[in-house]
Amino acid sequence: MSEQELQKKSAGESYNAESIQVLEGLEAVRKRPSMYIGDIGERGLHHLVYEVVDNSIDESLAGYCNNIDVIINEDNSITVKDNGRGIPTGMHEKEHRSALEVVLTILHAGGKFNKGSYKVSGGLHGVGVSCVNALSIHMTAEVHREGKIFMQEYSKGKPLYPVKTIGDASDTGTTITFKPDPEIFTLSTVYKYDILAARLRELAYLNKKVKLTLTDMRAKETNDEGVEVSKPKIEVFYSEAGLLEFVKYLDGNRENLTENPIYLESDKTGYPIEIAMQYNTEFNENVHSYVNNINTIEGGTHLSGFRRGLTTTLKNYADKEGMLKNLKFEIDPSDFREGLTAVISVKVAEPQFEGQTKTKLGNAEVMAAVSQATSLALDHYLEEHPKDAKLIIDKVILAAQARHAARKARELVQRKSGMSGVGLPDKLADCSERDPSKCELFLVEGDSAGGTAKEGRNRMYQAILPLRGKILNVEKAMEHRVFDSETIRNIYTALGVTVGTEEDSKALNLSKLRYHKIIIMADADVDGAHITTLILTFFFRYMIDLIKNGYVYCATPPLYMIKKGKDLNRYCWSDEEKDKVIAELTKGGTQSEKGIKIQRYKGLGEMSQDQLAETTMDPANRILRKVYIENAAEADRIFSMLMGDDVPPRREFIEQHAKYANIDA
Repeated sequence: MSEQELQKKSAGESYNAESIQVLEGLEAVRKRPSMYIGDIGERGLHHLVYEVVDNSIDESLAGYCNNIDVIINEDNSITVKDNGRGIPTGMHEKEHRSALEVVLTILHAGGKFNKGSYKVSGGLHGVGVSCVNALSIHMTAEVHREGKIFMQEYSKGKPLYPVKTIGDASDTGTTITFKPDPEIFTLSTVYKYDILAARLRELAYLNKKVKLTLTDMRAKETNDEGVEVSKPKIEVFYSEAGLLEFVKYLDGNRENLTENPIYLESDKTGYPIEIAMQYNTEFNENVHSYVNNINTIEGGTHLSGFRRGLTTTLKNYADKEGMLKNLKFEIDPSDFREGLTAVISVKVAEPQFEGQTKTKLGNAEVMAAVSQATSLALDHYLEEHPKDAKLIIDKVILAAQARHAARKARELVQRKSGMSGVGLPDKLADCSERDPSKCELFLVEGDSAGGTAKEGRNRMYQAILPLRGKILNVEKAMEHRVFDSETIRNIYTALGVTVGTEEDSKALNLSKLRYHKIIIMADADVDGAHITTLILTFFFRYMIDLIKNGYVYCATPPLYMIKKGKDLNRYCWSDEEKDKVIAELTKGGTQSEKGIKIQRYKGLGEMSQDQLAETTMDPANRILRKVYIENAAEADRIFSMLMGDDVPPRREFIEQHAKYANIDA
C-alpha cells in the first residue's frame, strides 16, 4: 500500500464518534460570528449596539420604557442604559441559576417567546444580547429591580461570578456595558458616531415619545491654551409625532407637492399600522418599511399591501373624477409611486421573517390588513382634499407620460443587454472568462485612465469600461432622460442586465449579470469623489439590487508614492500613513538628506500601467471598499441632499464631514 493510500486510510479511520464536535453555550457564536451578526467588519461591530438597544426598545413597545442612553466610552466600549423593568434576576427553575445569567449566556433564551411578557418585539430568536456577550472581551450587566441593584460580569460570554446584589435602588432599568473582542473584530473595534446616530434617530421617529440620547466620550476640543481636552458630544433624539416628522425629515431637501404629509394610524385590522407619505416634485420612489422597528430592506407583504392599497385607491379616484379619460396608454402601478416618500411601520405579534437577518416579511395576512388600512385612509384624504388629490393625479399622469417616452430607450437597453456579447459598448474591453462569479468590471473615469487600466489589467477576468466625463445626475432627471444617456445605456449593456417588468418599469433582472464585482475606479481627488457619488446615486436609484447583492465596490488608489533611492517605492493611502512612512524612512534626518521624494497622485492617469495594477487592481495588494446599505432611509436622505438643488444643507454636510474642502457658494 502506497504512502498516499495509507494517509487516506488513516484519515478515514479517524472519522468516528469522537470526530463529532459539539459546541456548547456561546462557543458556536464565537466560532461562526457572521451567522449571528452578519459579518465581523464595520456592520457587525455596530450591529452589537443595535441588538442591545433593541432590547430596550422592546421594553418601550411593552409600555415600560421611555428613556434610553447610549454612551461610546473613551476605550470604545459601549454602555446602553434604559429605565425599563430590568431583566429578571430571580432563580430560573429549569437552569438553577439567575434568569439574568440565563438571558445573557444561553442562546434562544429571553422573554420574547412568552407573549405575556412582550406582545410585540424585534428580537424574536433570543440570540441578540447573548451574542453580544459572546463577542465581547468584557461585559457588565447592572439591573435595578425590586428595590435592589444586581450585577454580573462576563468575559467572552462566560460569567466571572454569580449574580450579586451591590446596593439598593429606587428606580428600575438595565445597564449593559460591553467591549467588542479584538480577536473577533480584527479590522477595527472603533465605533463611528454617525452610524449610531442614524440608527437612534430612526428609532426615535419609529417610537414616538421615547427619548434616545447618544453621548460620545471620545470627543475632544482645544481650549484657550491650545491644549486638547475632553468634551463629550451629546445628541438627543426625540419625536413627538413619529412618522409624520420622519417623512418631513427625509423630504427636507425636496420640494413637496402638497403642504402636509398624509398620515394614518390604525389597529382596526388587528395589526397596529402607522403610515406617513408625502409626494414631491422629483422622480424617485422612496418607500421605507419596518416591522417591529426592523428595517425590512427587501420589503415583504406589508410593503406589497401598501402598494396595492395606494394604486387601487388613487386609480379608482382618478377614474371616478374622469382624470384619465384622455390618456392614450395604460397607467403603470409604478407611476403612482414616482415622487413618493413614505414610511410604513407595522407591529406584528408573530412575524415570519426570512432568516435571522429579518429583511423581508412573509406573513400573508398582513398584506390585506395594510392594503385595507391604506385604502380607507387615502380614500378619506382624497375626498377631503380635492386640490391635493388633483396635484397627485397630475403627477401620476406626468410620470406615465415620462415612462412612455422612456420605453423605447429602455427597450434598446434590454435588447442590447440580452445579446450575450453582441452589441457590447465599443469602449468596453471585455475579459475572456465567462463565469460571472469570477469576473470584474472596472468603471473607470476618463479615456486616459481607462487606457492605462486596460494595459494593466488581467485580461482573463478583468474588464474595463471607460466613462466619458461625468455621468448624468439621475437625482434630478426624469426617467426618459436617464435611459437617453449613452453612458448609462453603456453601463446597462456592459452588465448584461435587463430593466422593466409588467409590474415595475424600473425592476432589474440580474439573471444575465455578466460580472459579480463592479468596481468604481476614479481619481483620489474632489472630481473623482464627485464622479463616484454620481455613479453611486445611479446605482442606488436604478440598480439598488446590485448593492443589496454585494456586487458594487469602490477602488482605493493611493494618494502618494514615496521614493527613496532607486529601488524603494512606498505607496500611501492617507496623509497619516504618508507622515508615518516619512518618519520611518528619515529616522531623524531631513527628506533631502535621506534622498526621499514624494509624488502626490492627482489622477489615475499619472500612474503607469504597472503602478495602477499593483496598487489598485491586483487582488493581492488592492484595497476594495464594498458598498452596502446600512440605513436605507438615511442613505435616501443623503443622496437627495448631496445631489439635489438645495445648496445650504449640502454645504453644511461638507463642512462637517470633509477633512479638506474648498467650498463654493
